Amino acid sequence: MSGILGKKLGMTSLFDDNGQAIPCTVIEAGPCYVTQVKTKERDGYDAVQLGFDEKKARLTTKPMQGHFARSGAKPMRLLCEFRNFNGSDVKPGAEVRVDLFQQGDIVSVTGKSKGRGFQGVVKRHHFGGVGMTTHGQSDRVRAPGSIGSSSFPSRVFKGMRMGGRMGHERVTVKNLKVVKVVPESNLLIVKGSVPGPINSYLEIVKES
Repeated sequence: MSGILGKKLGMTSLFDDNGQAIPCTVIEAGPCYVTQVKTKERDGYDAVQLGFDEKKARLTTKPMQGHFARSGAKPMRLLCEFRNFNGSDVKPGAEVRVDLFQQGDIVSVTGKSKGRGFQGVVKRHHFGGVGMTTHGQSDRVRAPGSIGSSSFPSRVFKGMRMGGRMGHERVTVKNLKVVKVVPESNLLIVKGSVPGPINSYLEIVKES
């Protein structure tokens, strides 16, 4: 198995052998359970579906209860597919734990970035603002300025950078180094930051 699901717990610092502080993210990685194994013959592609974070059966729909029952796993809050795996040794209901990773491994972490709501162009696109607040101009400092042309083409081009909803997008951070693995607590500590707020779900994939 080359991937696992987890939950962001927060950030901390660890010290290396030279006494340098390393900013790290603590992730609760697993345990995950294999809820389905897809094959190219039956489904058109090879993949393993993992479930993470148990929830009560009464909060699960009847179709999903049947889906979990077929694999022998308990109802899960999060389901995700991983395509890079060795299908010969993966069976439905199998448990995937954080000991899949070792110190020094390089991983990619995917999550939903923090939602910022509706933001203007200065915060969303790093505009510098119009400038001075003299000569009667006092309320246009953070305005975008002109967004179009005159009689030609008489429209605003698609993709124009403007104010709008910011954040809450799927973001992947690559080449993060595993600093420490704590199997007894299902903890994975990686160097640097990962997307999303605390308690948000993450996909961790080991890079080959």
